[in-house]
Amino acid sequence: MLNYQDRLNRVVTHIHEHLEDDLDLNKLAEIACLSPYHWHRIYHAVYGETLAATVKRQRLHRAAGLLANSSTPIEEVSRKSGYENLQSFTRIFRAEYGMPPAQYRREGSHAQFPLSTVEGAARSFDVEIRTVPAISAIGVDHLGSYMEIGKAFDVLYGWLITHGHIASVTRSIGLYLDDPTAMPAKELRSKACVVLRDAVAIEPPIGHVDIRPGPYAVLRHKGPYADMKAAYDWLYGVWIVQSGLEAADAPGFEEYLNSPRDTAPTELLSDIYLPLRSASLDEASA
Repeated sequence: MLNYQDRLNRVVTHIHEHLEDDLDLNKLAEIACLSPYHWHRIYHAVYGETLAATVKRQRLHRAAGLLANSSTPIEEVSRKSGYENLQSFTRIFRAEYGMPPAQYRREGSHAQFPLSTVEGAARSFDVEIRTVPAISAIGVDHLGSYMEIGKAFDVLYGWLITHGHIASVTRSIGLYLDDPTAMPAKELRSKACVVLRDAVAIEPPIGHVDIRPGPYAVLRHKGPYADMKAAYDWLYGVWIVQSGLEAADAPGFEEYLNSPRDTAPTELLSDIYLPLRSASLDEASA
């Protein structure tokens, strides 16, 4: 019996690890060990987008991350994202992100979060304190840059679809276990998770994931996932300092409220959950 899940995972892994290379669709079909005609149809039926659309989305995600979070020259960003022709890269990026790469670096949604505490104090972003019950989820482990957790989500959603559980998904969550400012990107641990309406039997690489209950500060972010580092910097560097509250010794998580497969990057909505120490809430209200 053909194991389509293994074949899906091989292609997903190859795409994420070779974004800068020539990702010929026939070569991807060879990796899947299926004919190009049939493989493309299977992939599209499972993931809801073509292989070409996946490659384009992941390449532009990488490009947006380099533009928002580094000073890498735009020509090099283009090459690292699989576009040898700078004009083509600029045209494609503008079509998806609403502005050319240089303008995005200056004015993308990451630019709304001032980096200094003084400037940040003058800006107001809605942060809601929520008491979150314990969350029971299933997920796939990811080791490496948080920018690349999409690979684990692709594996997870491929498994859900091929096993007939996709209709049971109620929430999509990324759980981030380490501080990205304190350790190398290749050592960062995270989990791509979903909450299901129904109990299901799972198997590796799917595992059970429990998310800590308690108070959280929640900041809603609108825009590309690549821009979220600036939101974190503001939340940790400005808001928590001025709030009088204390972060709990527990991992934070993100909840993704729509899908990058059918939503423009500028319209993506994500809630960032920062765990809080309960005692600091009591002290602040005393």
